[in-house]
Amino acid sequence: MRPVANGTRTDHPTPGLPFVNDGRLPLDNPDAIERTGRNQGEGLWGRTDRMRDGGWVAFTTEPKNPAFAWAVYHHPVHGRTVLLIHDLDLSSLHHIWMYDRAGFLFRHGGYWWNGERWHRPGQVWDAAYEHYDPRPVANQVTITAADVLRAPNNPQHASISKIASFTAPEAPIANWQDHLALWAQQRGRGERPLEACVVDLHAPELDADSLVDMTGLAQIAAVPAGDMPDLRYGGAKELPAPQDAADGTMRWSTTVARDWAENYHQKNGPTVLLSATTSYDTTQPVGLVDSHNRLRENFLEDLTEPRGKRRKPLLKGDEAKEAADSLAWTAATSLMYGNDNGLIPHSPLRAVLVDAVVGNLAEDVGRKKDTPKEEITLSDLSTSSVTMLTWYFQHHPDSTASVLGEICLESRLRLGLDPAQVGALLRLSFHLDSGLDKGLVDRLMDMALPPSARER
Repeated sequence: MRPVANGTRTDHPTPGLPFVNDGRLPLDNPDAIERTGRNQGEGLWGRTDRMRDGGWVAFTTEPKNPAFAWAVYHHPVHGRTVLLIHDLDLSSLHHIWMYDRAGFLFRHGGYWWNGERWHRPGQVWDAAYEHYDPRPVANQVTITAADVLRAPNNPQHASISKIASFTAPEAPIANWQDHLALWAQQRGRGERPLEACVVDLHAPELDADSLVDMTGLAQIAAVPAGDMPDLRYGGAKELPAPQDAADGTMRWSTTVARDWAENYHQKNGPTVLLSATTSYDTTQPVGLVDSHNRLRENFLEDLTEPRGKRRKPLLKGDEAKEAADSLAWTAATSLMYGNDNGLIPHSPLRAVLVDAVVGNLAEDVGRKKDTPKEEITLSDLSTSSVTMLTWYFQHHPDSTASVLGEICLESRLRLGLDPAQVGALLRLSFHLDSGLDKGLVDRLMDMALPPSARER
Protein backbone atom coordinates (compact mmCIF):
# COMPACT_ATOMS: atom_id res chain seq x y z
CA MET A 1 0.00 0.00 0.00
CA ARG A 2 1.62 3.25 -1.15
CA PRO A 3 0.05 6.69 -0.61
CA VAL A 4 -0.09 8.99 -3.62
CA ALA A 5 -0.21 12.44 -1.97
CA ASN A 6 -0.11 14.36 1.30
CA GLY A 7 -3.06 16.35 2.56
CA THR A 8 -2.20 20.02 3.11
CA ARG A 9 -3.09 19.80 6.80
CA THR A 10 -1.04 16.72 7.59
CA ASP A 11 1.48 17.01 10.41
CA HIS A 12 3.83 14.41 8.98
CA PRO A 13 4.43 14.83 5.23
CA THR A 14 5.70 11.87 3.23
CA PRO A 15 8.81 12.79 1.19
CA GLY A 16 8.45 12.87 -2.57
CA LEU A 17 4.65 13.07 -2.62
CA PRO A 18 2.71 16.14 -3.83
CA PHE A 19 0.39 18.09 -1.56
CA VAL A 20 -3.34 18.07 -2.34
CA ASN A 21 -5.79 20.56 -0.89
CA ASP A 22 -7.74 18.80 1.87
CA GLY A 23 -9.68 21.91 2.93
CA ARG A 24 -13.06 20.25 2.41
CA LEU A 25 -12.30 17.47 4.92
CA PRO A 26 -13.71 18.04 8.45
CA LEU A 27 -10.47 16.88 10.09
CA ASP A 28 -11.68 17.46 13.64
CA ASN A 29 -14.73 15.24 13.19
CA PRO A 30 -14.04 11.61 12.25
CA ASP A 31 -17.74 10.77 11.93
CA ALA A 32 -18.16 13.62 9.45
CA ILE A 33 -15.19 12.32 7.45
CA GLU A 34 -16.89 8.94 7.27
CA ARG A 35 -20.18 10.51 6.14
CA THR A 36 -18.39 12.36 3.32
CA GLY A 37 -18.34 9.17 1.30
CA ARG A 38 -20.37 6.53 3.12
CA ASN A 39 -23.58 5.73 1.23
CA GLN A 40 -23.30 8.95 -0.75
CA GLY A 41 -23.36 7.27 -4.12
CA GLU A 42 -22.33 4.18 -6.04
CA GLY A 43 -18.72 3.25 -5.34
CA LEU A 44 -18.36 5.72 -2.46
CA TRP A 45 -17.47 4.60 1.03
CA GLY A 46 -16.35 5.86 4.42
CA ARG A 47 -15.34 4.47 7.78
CA THR A 48 -14.06 5.58 11.18
CA ASP A 49 -12.77 3.69 14.22
CA ARG A 50 -11.46 4.64 17.64
CA MET A 51 -8.01 3.49 18.67
CA ARG A 52 -7.07 2.03 22.02
CA ASP A 53 -4.56 4.83 22.62
CA GLY A 54 -7.29 7.46 22.47
CA GLY A 55 -6.80 8.38 18.84
CA TRP A 56 -8.90 7.54 15.80
CA VAL A 57 -8.70 6.71 12.12
CA ALA A 58 -11.11 7.85 9.41
CA PHE A 59 -11.42 7.12 5.71
CA THR A 60 -13.58 8.34 2.87
CA THR A 61 -13.71 7.97 -0.86
CA GLU A 62 -13.22 11.37 -2.46
CA PRO A 63 -16.56 12.17 -4.17
CA LYS A 64 -14.95 14.55 -6.67
CA ASN A 65 -12.33 12.00 -7.71
CA PRO A 66 -13.54 8.56 -6.60
CA ALA A 67 -10.41 6.77 -7.79
CA PHE A 68 -8.85 8.09 -4.60
CA ALA A 69 -9.65 8.09 -0.88
CA TRP A 70 -8.61 10.22 2.08
CA ALA A 71 -7.03 8.47 5.06
CA VAL A 72 -6.63 10.28 8.39
CA TYR A 73 -4.86 9.03 11.50
CA HIS A 74 -5.32 11.22 14.56
CA HIS A 75 -2.82 10.46 17.31
CA PRO A 76 -3.58 11.91 20.76
CA VAL A 77 0.06 12.98 21.24
CA HIS A 78 1.67 13.19 17.81
CA GLY A 79 -1.03 14.93 15.81
CA ARG A 80 -2.57 13.88 12.54
CA THR A 81 -1.48 12.20 9.36
CA VAL A 82 -3.53 12.99 6.25
CA LEU A 83 -2.87 10.88 3.17
CA LEU A 84 -4.46 10.50 -0.23
CA ILE A 85 -4.47 6.86 -1.32
CA HIS A 86 -5.94 4.79 -4.12
CA ASP A 87 -9.53 3.98 -3.20
CA LEU A 88 -8.79 0.26 -3.68
CA ASP A 89 -6.19 0.51 -0.88
CA LEU A 90 -8.67 1.84 1.69
CA SER A 91 -9.30 -1.50 3.41
CA SER A 92 -5.59 -2.40 3.38
CA LEU A 93 -4.51 0.78 5.15
CA HIS A 94 -7.42 0.46 7.57
CA HIS A 95 -6.19 -3.01 8.54
CA ILE A 96 -2.59 -1.80 8.88
CA TRP A 97 -3.47 1.11 11.13
CA MET A 98 -6.05 -0.76 13.18
CA TYR A 99 -4.58 -4.21 13.64
CA ASP A 100 -0.93 -4.51 12.62
CA ARG A 101 0.43 -2.71 15.69
CA ALA A 102 3.23 -1.43 13.52
CA GLY A 103 3.12 2.29 14.02
CA PHE A 104 1.35 4.87 11.91
CA LEU A 105 4.12 6.44 9.79
CA PHE A 106 5.83 4.38 7.11
CA ARG A 107 8.93 5.21 5.09
CA HIS A 108 11.49 3.43 2.91
CA GLY A 109 9.48 0.34 2.07
CA GLY A 110 7.83 -0.23 5.42
CA TYR A 111 10.15 1.21 8.08
CA TRP A 112 7.66 2.35 10.71
CA TRP A 113 7.46 4.88 13.54
CA ASN A 114 5.24 4.42 16.58
CA GLY A 115 5.84 7.82 18.15
CA GLU A 116 8.90 6.65 20.07
CA ARG A 117 11.32 5.09 17.61
CA TRP A 118 11.71 3.56 14.17
CA HIS A 119 11.48 -0.14 13.42
CA ARG A 120 12.32 -2.25 10.40
CA PRO A 121 9.51 -3.55 8.17
CA GLY A 122 7.63 -6.40 9.85
CA GLN A 123 8.74 -9.61 8.15
CA VAL A 124 9.49 -12.34 10.69
CA TRP A 125 6.18 -13.77 11.90
CA ASP A 126 5.98 -14.54 15.62
CA ALA A 127 3.18 -17.09 15.89
CA ALA A 128 3.38 -17.07 19.71
CA TYR A 129 2.01 -13.51 19.67
CA GLU A 130 0.32 -13.54 16.25
CA HIS A 131 2.18 -10.50 14.96
CA TYR A 132 5.42 -9.64 13.21
CA ASP A 133 8.44 -9.40 15.47
CA PRO A 134 9.12 -5.67 16.06
CA ARG A 135 12.79 -4.94 15.37
CA PRO A 136 14.18 -1.48 16.24
CA VAL A 137 16.45 0.36 13.83
CA ALA A 138 19.99 0.84 15.12
CA ASN A 139 21.45 4.35 15.29
CA GLN A 140 18.26 5.93 14.00
CA VAL A 141 17.88 9.65 13.44
CA THR A 142 14.38 11.10 13.03
CA ILE A 143 14.25 13.87 10.42
CA THR A 144 11.67 16.60 10.96
CA ALA A 145 10.23 19.21 8.63
CA ALA A 146 12.39 21.80 10.40
CA ASP A 147 15.50 19.74 9.56
CA VAL A 148 14.61 19.52 5.86
CA LEU A 149 13.77 23.22 5.58
CA ARG A 150 17.19 24.26 6.83
CA ALA A 151 18.42 23.54 3.31
CA PRO A 152 17.84 26.14 0.58
CA ASN A 153 14.29 26.07 -0.80
CA ASN A 154 11.90 28.20 -2.82
CA PRO A 155 8.14 27.77 -2.23
CA GLN A 156 7.46 29.82 -5.38
CA HIS A 157 8.59 26.81 -7.40
CA ALA A 158 5.91 24.63 -5.80
CA SER A 159 2.16 24.26 -6.02
CA ILE A 160 -0.79 22.70 -4.22
CA SER A 161 -2.86 20.27 -6.30
CA LYS A 162 -6.65 20.27 -6.49
CA ILE A 163 -8.36 16.97 -5.82
CA ALA A 164 -10.85 17.12 -8.72
CA SER A 165 -8.12 17.14 -11.36
CA PHE A 166 -5.47 15.19 -9.45
CA THR A 167 -3.62 12.29 -11.02
CA ALA A 168 -1.04 10.24 -9.16
CA PRO A 169 2.56 10.97 -10.20
CA GLU A 170 4.63 8.08 -11.49
CA ALA A 171 7.83 9.20 -9.74
CA PRO A 172 8.77 11.19 -6.62
CA ILE A 173 8.74 14.97 -7.02
CA ALA A 174 12.28 16.18 -7.71
CA ASN A 175 12.03 19.57 -5.94
CA TRP A 176 10.09 18.26 -2.97
CA GLN A 177 11.84 20.65 -0.55
CA ASP A 178 10.13 23.53 -2.35
CA HIS A 179 6.74 21.86 -1.93
CA LEU A 180 7.47 21.24 1.75
CA ALA A 181 8.35 24.92 2.13
CA LEU A 182 5.02 25.91 0.57
CA TRP A 183 3.21 23.49 2.90
CA ALA A 184 4.98 25.03 5.90
CA GLN A 185 4.23 28.55 4.69
CA GLN A 186 0.51 27.86 4.57
CA ARG A 187 0.25 26.33 8.05
CA GLY A 188 -1.81 28.43 10.44
CA ARG A 189 -1.20 29.43 14.00
CA GLY A 190 -1.62 26.74 16.59
CA GLU A 191 -0.47 24.02 14.21
CA ARG A 192 2.12 21.50 15.33
CA PRO A 193 5.62 23.05 15.33
CA LEU A 194 7.85 22.03 12.45
CA GLU A 195 10.34 20.50 14.90
CA ALA A 196 7.62 17.98 15.83
CA CYS A 197 6.52 17.17 12.27
CA VAL A 198 8.19 13.87 11.36
CA VAL A 199 9.21 13.60 7.73
CA ASP A 200 11.78 10.82 7.44
CA LEU A 201 14.46 8.81 9.17
CA HIS A 202 18.11 8.21 8.60
CA ALA A 203 20.10 5.18 9.69
CA PRO A 204 23.40 3.67 8.50
CA GLU A 205 21.55 0.65 7.15
CA LEU A 206 19.67 2.93 4.71
CA ASP A 207 22.79 4.41 3.11
CA ALA A 208 22.48 3.98 -0.64
CA ASP A 209 25.91 2.37 -0.95
CA SER A 210 25.00 -0.39 1.49
CA LEU A 211 21.77 -1.52 -0.22
CA VAL A 212 21.73 -4.91 -1.97
CA ASP A 213 19.99 -6.00 -5.17
CA MET A 214 18.32 -9.32 -5.96
CA THR A 215 21.68 -11.07 -6.22
CA GLY A 216 22.74 -9.72 -2.84
CA LEU A 217 19.40 -10.72 -1.31
CA ALA A 218 19.89 -14.29 -2.54
CA GLN A 219 23.44 -14.38 -1.17
CA ILE A 220 22.38 -13.13 2.26
CA ALA A 221 19.58 -15.69 2.36
CA ALA A 222 21.92 -18.44 1.05
CA VAL A 223 19.23 -19.34 -1.48
CA PRO A 224 20.25 -20.45 -5.00
CA ALA A 225 19.31 -17.87 -7.60
CA GLY A 226 17.05 -20.40 -9.31
CA ASP A 227 15.03 -20.86 -6.12
CA MET A 228 14.40 -17.16 -5.58
CA PRO A 229 10.93 -15.75 -6.40
CA ASP A 230 10.65 -15.12 -10.14
CA LEU A 231 9.71 -11.51 -10.84
CA ARG A 232 8.29 -12.49 -14.23
CA TYR A 233 5.56 -14.54 -12.57
CA GLY A 234 4.48 -12.37 -9.66
CA GLY A 235 7.44 -13.21 -7.46
CA ALA A 236 7.67 -9.63 -6.18
CA LYS A 237 4.78 -10.46 -3.83
CA GLU A 238 7.07 -12.89 -2.01
CA LEU A 239 9.81 -10.30 -1.53
CA PRO A 240 10.01 -7.44 0.97
CA ALA A 241 9.12 -3.97 -0.24
CA PRO A 242 12.35 -2.43 -1.55
CA GLN A 243 14.03 0.49 0.19
CA ASP A 244 14.89 1.90 -3.21
CA ALA A 245 13.56 1.19 -6.70
CA ALA A 246 14.23 4.53 -8.37
CA ASP A 247 15.73 3.07 -11.55
CA GLY A 248 13.46 0.03 -11.73
CA THR A 249 15.93 -2.16 -9.83
CA MET A 250 14.81 -3.23 -6.36
CA ARG A 251 17.33 -2.71 -3.57
CA TRP A 252 17.08 -3.59 0.10
CA SER A 253 18.92 -2.72 3.28
CA THR A 254 21.05 -5.59 4.52
CA THR A 255 19.04 -5.76 7.76
CA VAL A 256 15.78 -6.11 5.84
CA ALA A 257 17.46 -8.74 3.65
CA ARG A 258 18.51 -10.70 6.75
CA ASP A 259 15.02 -10.48 8.22
CA TRP A 260 13.54 -11.73 4.95
CA ALA A 261 16.07 -14.57 4.92
CA GLU A 262 15.13 -15.50 8.49
CA ASN A 263 11.44 -15.58 7.62
CA TYR A 264 12.13 -17.51 4.40
CA HIS A 265 14.04 -20.20 6.28
CA GLN A 266 11.47 -20.32 9.07
CA LYS A 267 8.91 -21.38 6.46
CA ASN A 268 11.07 -23.31 4.02
CA GLY A 269 14.11 -24.40 6.04
CA PRO A 270 12.57 -27.43 7.80
CA THR A 271 11.58 -28.87 4.41
CA VAL A 272 15.21 -28.73 3.31
CA LEU A 273 16.58 -29.88 6.65
CA LEU A 274 14.21 -32.85 6.98
CA SER A 275 14.57 -34.17 3.44
CA ALA A 276 16.38 -37.11 1.84
CA THR A 277 16.95 -38.61 -1.60
CA THR A 278 14.64 -41.35 -2.83
CA SER A 279 15.62 -44.39 -4.87
CA TYR A 280 14.30 -42.41 -7.85
CA ASP A 281 16.93 -39.72 -7.18
CA THR A 282 14.33 -37.15 -6.13
CA THR A 283 14.16 -35.13 -2.91
CA GLN A 284 11.30 -35.90 -0.54
CA PRO A 285 10.57 -35.61 3.20
CA VAL A 286 12.81 -37.95 5.15
CA GLY A 287 9.79 -39.72 6.65
CA LEU A 288 8.52 -40.67 3.21
CA VAL A 289 11.95 -41.88 2.09
CA ASP A 290 12.40 -43.95 5.24
CA SER A 291 8.93 -45.54 4.91
CA HIS A 292 9.57 -46.33 1.25
CA ASN A 293 12.91 -47.96 1.94
CA ARG A 294 11.55 -50.08 4.79
CA LEU A 295 8.48 -51.17 2.83
CA ARG A 296 10.59 -52.07 -0.21
CA GLU A 297 12.46 -54.61 1.87
CA ASN A 298 9.25 -56.00 3.35
CA PHE A 299 7.50 -56.33 -0.01
CA LEU A 300 10.57 -57.79 -1.71
CA GLU A 301 10.81 -60.45 0.97
CA ASP A 302 7.12 -61.31 0.59
CA LEU A 303 7.29 -61.44 -3.21
CA THR A 304 10.40 -63.65 -3.38
CA GLU A 305 9.63 -65.96 -0.47
CA PRO A 306 8.42 -69.48 -1.43
CA ARG A 307 4.69 -69.85 -0.80
CA GLY A 308 4.39 -73.20 0.95
CA LYS A 309 6.12 -76.51 0.18
CA ARG A 310 5.17 -76.82 -3.48
CA ARG A 311 4.60 -73.18 -4.49
CA LYS A 312 7.15 -70.96 -6.16
CA PRO A 313 7.83 -67.32 -5.22
CA LEU A 314 5.39 -64.86 -6.78
CA LEU A 315 8.24 -63.02 -8.51
CA LYS A 316 12.00 -63.24 -8.90
CA GLY A 317 14.98 -61.05 -9.70
CA ASP A 318 14.60 -57.56 -11.16
CA GLU A 319 10.90 -58.09 -11.72
CA ALA A 320 10.42 -58.68 -7.99
CA LYS A 321 12.54 -55.62 -7.11
CA GLU A 322 10.57 -53.36 -9.46
CA ALA A 323 7.24 -54.61 -8.14
CA ALA A 324 8.36 -54.24 -4.52
CA ASP A 325 9.63 -50.74 -5.22
CA SER A 326 6.39 -49.67 -6.89
CA LEU A 327 4.13 -51.22 -4.26
CA ALA A 328 6.22 -49.70 -1.47
CA TRP A 329 6.01 -46.24 -3.06
CA THR A 330 2.21 -46.49 -3.30
CA ALA A 331 1.96 -47.56 0.32
CA ALA A 332 4.44 -44.95 1.60
CA THR A 333 2.79 -42.07 -0.23
CA SER A 334 -0.62 -43.20 0.98
CA LEU A 335 0.67 -42.86 4.53
CA MET A 336 2.43 -39.60 3.73
CA TYR A 337 -0.14 -37.78 1.66
CA GLY A 338 -3.35 -39.38 2.82
CA ASN A 339 -6.07 -36.78 3.37
CA ASP A 340 -8.43 -36.80 6.31
CA ASN A 341 -10.38 -39.63 4.64
CA GLY A 342 -7.27 -41.64 3.90
CA LEU A 343 -5.05 -44.04 5.82
CA ILE A 344 -3.96 -41.40 8.32
CA PRO A 345 -6.18 -38.40 9.18
CA HIS A 346 -3.43 -35.79 9.19
CA SER A 347 -5.35 -32.72 10.37
CA PRO A 348 -6.84 -34.46 13.42
CA LEU A 349 -3.43 -35.97 14.18
CA ARG A 350 -1.87 -32.51 14.18
CA ALA A 351 -4.58 -31.16 16.49
CA VAL A 352 -4.16 -34.10 18.88
CA LEU A 353 -0.37 -33.58 18.99
CA VAL A 354 -0.72 -29.90 19.85
CA ASP A 355 -3.33 -30.70 22.51
CA ALA A 356 -1.12 -33.44 23.95
CA VAL A 357 1.85 -31.12 24.37
CA VAL A 358 -0.19 -28.24 25.77
CA GLY A 359 -2.05 -30.68 28.03
CA ASN A 360 1.27 -32.00 29.29
CA LEU A 361 2.31 -28.44 30.12
CA ALA A 362 -1.06 -27.72 31.76
CA GLU A 363 -0.62 -30.68 34.12
CA ASP A 364 2.87 -29.48 34.93
CA VAL A 365 1.71 -25.93 35.65
CA GLY A 366 -1.20 -27.27 37.71
CA ARG A 367 1.16 -29.24 39.95
CA LYS A 368 3.15 -26.06 40.54
CA LYS A 369 0.23 -23.65 40.85
CA ASP A 370 1.70 -21.99 43.94
CA THR A 371 4.90 -21.10 42.07
CA PRO A 372 5.01 -17.78 40.14
CA LYS A 373 4.89 -18.44 36.37
CA GLU A 374 8.28 -16.85 35.77
CA GLU A 375 9.86 -19.17 38.36
CA ILE A 376 8.31 -22.43 37.14
CA THR A 377 10.77 -25.03 35.86
CA LEU A 378 8.90 -27.06 33.27
CA SER A 379 9.23 -30.83 33.27
CA ASP A 380 10.33 -32.68 30.13
CA LEU A 381 7.64 -33.53 27.62
CA SER A 382 6.60 -37.17 27.47
CA THR A 383 8.72 -39.38 25.25
CA SER A 384 5.65 -40.48 23.27
CA SER A 385 4.67 -36.86 22.52
CA VAL A 386 8.16 -36.05 21.25
CA THR A 387 8.30 -39.27 19.23
CA MET A 388 5.01 -38.49 17.49
CA LEU A 389 5.96 -34.84 16.90
CA THR A 390 9.22 -36.01 15.32
CA TRP A 391 7.33 -38.43 13.08
CA TYR A 392 4.94 -35.67 12.05
CA PHE A 393 7.74 -33.19 11.26
CA GLN A 394 9.62 -35.80 9.25
CA HIS A 395 6.53 -36.43 7.16
CA HIS A 396 5.26 -32.84 7.09
CA PRO A 397 8.35 -30.64 7.47
CA ASP A 398 6.51 -27.70 5.89
CA SER A 399 4.23 -27.65 8.96
CA THR A 400 7.05 -27.57 11.53
CA ALA A 401 7.04 -23.81 12.14
CA SER A 402 3.26 -23.55 12.31
CA VAL A 403 2.94 -26.48 14.75
CA LEU A 404 5.66 -25.13 17.06
CA GLY A 405 4.12 -21.68 16.82
CA GLU A 406 0.69 -23.01 17.73
CA ILE A 407 2.10 -24.80 20.77
CA CYS A 408 3.79 -21.60 21.96
CA LEU A 409 0.67 -19.53 21.30
CA GLU A 410 -1.69 -21.90 23.14
CA SER A 411 0.74 -22.21 26.05
CA ARG A 412 0.91 -18.43 26.37
CA LEU A 413 -2.83 -17.81 26.06
CA ARG A 414 -4.11 -20.75 28.11
CA LEU A 415 -1.34 -21.21 30.65
CA GLY A 416 0.38 -17.83 30.81
CA LEU A 417 3.76 -19.33 29.91
CA ASP A 418 6.50 -17.24 28.34
CA PRO A 419 7.18 -18.52 24.78
CA ALA A 420 10.89 -18.56 25.64
CA GLN A 421 10.17 -21.10 28.41
CA VAL A 422 8.21 -23.29 26.04
CA GLY A 423 10.79 -22.98 23.28
CA ALA A 424 13.59 -24.03 25.63
CA LEU A 425 11.54 -27.04 26.77
CA LEU A 426 10.80 -28.13 23.20
CA ARG A 427 14.48 -27.88 22.32
CA LEU A 428 15.54 -29.90 25.37
CA SER A 429 12.84 -32.53 24.88
CA PHE A 430 13.85 -33.03 21.24
CA HIS A 431 17.48 -33.39 22.30
CA LEU A 432 16.45 -36.10 24.74
CA ASP A 433 13.83 -38.13 22.90
CA SER A 434 13.55 -37.30 19.18
CA GLY A 435 16.40 -39.56 18.10
CA LEU A 436 17.61 -36.76 15.82
CA ASP A 437 21.19 -35.54 15.69
CA LYS A 438 21.79 -32.82 18.31
CA GLY A 439 23.08 -30.36 15.73
CA LEU A 440 20.06 -30.98 13.51
CA VAL A 441 17.71 -30.34 16.46
CA ASP A 442 19.39 -27.01 17.16
CA ARG A 443 19.24 -25.93 13.51
CA LEU A 444 15.59 -26.96 13.30
CA MET A 445 14.62 -25.08 16.45
CA ASP A 446 16.67 -22.01 15.52
CA MET A 447 14.77 -21.62 12.29
CA ALA A 448 11.29 -22.95 13.09
CA LEU A 449 10.51 -21.65 16.59
CA PRO A 450 8.80 -18.24 16.79
CA PRO A 451 11.33 -15.42 17.44
CA SER A 452 10.05 -14.94 21.00
CA ALA A 453 10.57 -18.65 21.73
CA ARG A 454 14.18 -18.92 20.59
CA GLU A 455 17.22 -18.82 22.82
CA ARG A 456 18.00 -15.27 23.93
